[in-house]
Amino acid sequence: MVTMSCTRDQTWALLCEHTESDSLRKHGLAVEAAMRYYARHFGEDPEHWGRIGLIHDFDYEKYPTEEEHPYKGAQILRAAGWPEDDIRCIMSHADYTGVPRETRMARALFAVDELCGLLTAVALVRPSRKVADVQIKSVKKKMKQRAFAAQVSRDDIRAGAESLGMELDEHIGHVLTALQQAADDLGL
Repeated sequence: MVTMSCTRDQTWALLCEHTESDSLRKHGLAVEAAMRYYARHFGEDPEHWGRIGLIHDFDYEKYPTEEEHPYKGAQILRAAGWPEDDIRCIMSHADYTGVPRETRMARALFAVDELCGLLTAVALVRPSRKVADVQIKSVKKKMKQRAFAAQVSRDDIRAGAESLGMELDEHIGHVLTALQQAADDLGL
């Protein structure tokens, strides 16, 4: 049983139990890195925020529809004894759930989720395939190209920055730094 004091290893094991895709696992790692970064930035608990980032999409591979994700994941987490506040935070990262983002952690999760996907895509089209070579200006240029990483919501990225009270460039810079610091784990 996972409880409020679950470890990062237990959270990783739960993610891996439900997610076989390497790219989805790496997305979880990217969001974990960004959440840890923002937790430190805001004076919060990086371990707690990191676990939320790591697990937020663990049900997506098996339940990719809006009717199922993240609802099925919430059921699994409740059964495992996760705190309701954490489950609400995870539920709130998807606008269509209607769960309001009432905490800074919830706003940060929403803010970093789509941006992590975009930054990963930008890194992978660099000749080096390294996030270290990604610059804010290249991210913003790619954001304007609707066909590039078309599944990434540019509106969510902008709204996420705004919800954190940041300019878009500042938000991109923070998340880019977080992913650069985690580049080895991300294979970038």
